[in-house]
Amino acid sequence: MRNTTLCYIHNDNNQTLLLHRTKKENDLNRDKWIGVGGKFEDKESPEECLLREVKEETGLTLTSYRYRGLVTFVSDMWETEYMHLFTADGFIGEIQPCEEGVLEWVDNPRVPQLPTWEGDRIFLRLLAQDAPFFSLKLEYAGDTLLYATLDGKELPI
Repeated sequence: MRNTTLCYIHNDNNQTLLLHRTKKENDLNRDKWIGVGGKFEDKESPEECLLREVKEETGLTLTSYRYRGLVTFVSDMWETEYMHLFTADGFIGEIQPCEEGVLEWVDNPRVPQLPTWEGDRIFLRLLAQDAPFFSLKLEYAGDTLLYATLDGKELPI
């Protein structure tokens, strides 16, 4: 079991910073568009992990962010992951190249059209709706979403 963070950073131009994962070998997110984040280090809180990972992957320092939810990923191929989901709308610094892929500001209406995990579409919709803090569980077989629950209630897939 592992803990990770994921953050969707928004700018004043109605855009979201996304990472097109294209550079790492054996990347379970290969060719997908996701937010930025990564694995917890020992003794880190979700917020500490968030700030470190965003700085490492983008060069940006977050100045305004919000903890939005907890996403539990269960897979027949990977260990269970508890992903702490954030959004941010304040930052300083300049974007730097990322070792894991290409960072791009994407117009918000285009975000749901990009290749991503099926379950990501669920939490991206919740974020866009400004849903209150939520717990989402996503169960996969390979790349196929089998089952999803939101705050303990099954969702239609």
